Amino acid sequence: MHDHRSTTLRIAYVVTRSDPIGGAQVHVRDLSRAMHRAGHEAWVLTGGEGHFTEWLTAQGTPFTILRYLTAPIDPWRDLRALAEVRGALRAVRPDLVSAHSSKAGVLGRVAARSLGIPTVFTAHGWSFTPGVPAASAALYRWSERLAAPLASRIITVSNFDRELAIRERVASADRLVTIHNGMPDVPSALRAEPGATPVRLTMIARFEPQKDHATLFRALADVRDLDWRIDLIGDGPLLPEARRLALELGLAERVRFCGPVDNVPTLLAEAQVYLLISNWEGFPRSILEAMRAGVPVVASRVGGVDEAVEDGVSGFLAPRGDSTAVARALRTLLQDPALRRRQGARGRVLYEARFDLALTIARTVEVYNAVVGGRGSVTPARHAGVPAQVAVSDRAVS
Repeated sequence: MHDHRSTTLRIAYVVTRSDPIGGAQVHVRDLSRAMHRAGHEAWVLTGGEGHFTEWLTAQGTPFTILRYLTAPIDPWRDLRALAEVRGALRAVRPDLVSAHSSKAGVLGRVAARSLGIPTVFTAHGWSFTPGVPAASAALYRWSERLAAPLASRIITVSNFDRELAIRERVASADRLVTIHNGMPDVPSALRAEPGATPVRLTMIARFEPQKDHATLFRALADVRDLDWRIDLIGDGPLLPEARRLALELGLAERVRFCGPVDNVPTLLAEAQVYLLISNWEGFPRSILEAMRAGVPVVASRVGGVDEAVEDGVSGFLAPRGDSTAVARALRTLLQDPALRRRQGARGRVLYEARFDLALTIARTVEVYNAVVGGRGSVTPARHAGVPAQVAVSDRAVS
């Protein structure tokens, strides 16, 4: 390993892809920046180039682009990617590897173990979670069981995921720790006014099987008699299908398909209700962004969502695929500006108490220190590395 002062550590972050942006990329961006600002060395290994590598360049975090590290399972490419990851780690010579997302999580752990480097794996929602197609879930469950012993600790972003890993015999309870996602704050000017009318609804989600735009649209059709508009942020392969359904249900004039955007905090500041209707989730950051803005949330009760949203207090939760329950929650909020204000304010309080980025950083540092032991210590200097406020240009994720 590299020579370092007793209080300095070199950490290699491994994440599968640079585009499209998801929670894992935002998490690695924030962690690597925090470690650097606290006086440590952070290096990122990632597949391809995109908005993620643009972020890293802007914040001065060094990175290595891996040609063969891609999301789809491809045995030949994956073997070459493993060799790439191993070669990059030999060059970087880190004291600790922090691996993120399914593919990078497996390859990063295997490569690090072969080099004798301790590893922490962060699962940003298991790929075998309820709602995932059975065949895919079985494959990922098997691969996670095989890879789990290679990590010194496994971080899950929700208690739901921790319990799922124990139940599915992925790892023992003593090696699993929950650290909820956290987000940096925004300026007070980017706080919403949820009591305003007419009501603008917002949902940040890629158009792909994980998200359930069909259930959302059926719910919206049930509240057509009320005054609202909705912004749908994101793109993806199912976008054409969603456009057709909106047209069939007579919603086209009320739905704005925004595509991927660079001003999510601004759009949330203009919202009165945030929605995240999904088939499965880990612990979605977009809900935290809405809570940070003081916007009440209507979401599917999947994954760790109920660890962020207090049902009936800071928003409403609906069973997976239940458009009637979503419509009922929407009708309640659309007709009651005072309730929207109360729930939005409660969400803001919860964000400050539980989901500020500084809390995530501090808890992650505790895990790093437990893993590296005598090799050095990570210093979480109070708020060091945690930007006081997020840039307005943060890209849409969910």
